[in-house]
Amino acid sequence: MTETPAPFPLPEADWSLVEVPTALAMVRGQLGFSWSVLARRLATLTQDDLDREPGPDALRVVRRGEQRSPRVVGTGEWVSEWPEGEDSSQPRTIGWLVAHLTEAFFERWEWTFGERRRRREDVELSGEVGPAVAGLVAQVTRWRTAVDALDDDAVFTVGLSQAEGVDRIAPFGHLVLHMNRELIHHGAEIMMLQDLHRARG
Repeated sequence: MTETPAPFPLPEADWSLVEVPTALAMVRGQLGFSWSVLARRLATLTQDDLDREPGPDALRVVRRGEQRSPRVVGTGEWVSEWPEGEDSSQPRTIGWLVAHLTEAFFERWEWTFGERRRRREDVELSGEVGPAVAGLVAQVTRWRTAVDALDDDAVFTVGLSQAEGVDRIAPFGHLVLHMNRELIHHGAEIMMLQDLHRARG
């Protein structure tokens, strides 16, 4: 049986980084490996995976005007519902998790390597699986490319990113590690939800 080709080039982890004794190599290695694992799962997502709600009042990506929450993120036709508070326990769809990672990497890149003008509300999202995954791939790829181009001292540069208050006062390596955690954390949620959806038929 022939495997369906992935809808985008699958990234490979750079294992040579494990031999490089610098902090930048360590954070880049973690980012690259974590992304290579998640990207392979993203390549298998279906529209049903993206849309299925794991519980009542789950956060979703919907067409503008169809949202259930007062605040949304995204410009254009599609918006991501925003939780009611920082400690919200609302369940999230895979579509929402993909969108959340997309807007997080979009904003951090913009306020580190970009014009430092646009916020997460300005990102273009989609509720359709192809464009949604392509959008996340584009944002993570752009972030990885920029991080990979830094020199070793940059990981200790304070204020390289101006995205949030903590970014302005912390060595840049902390932000890379934070974004790695976001990728690992939400990537694990995506994979778990997809497994549960498919196990339940």
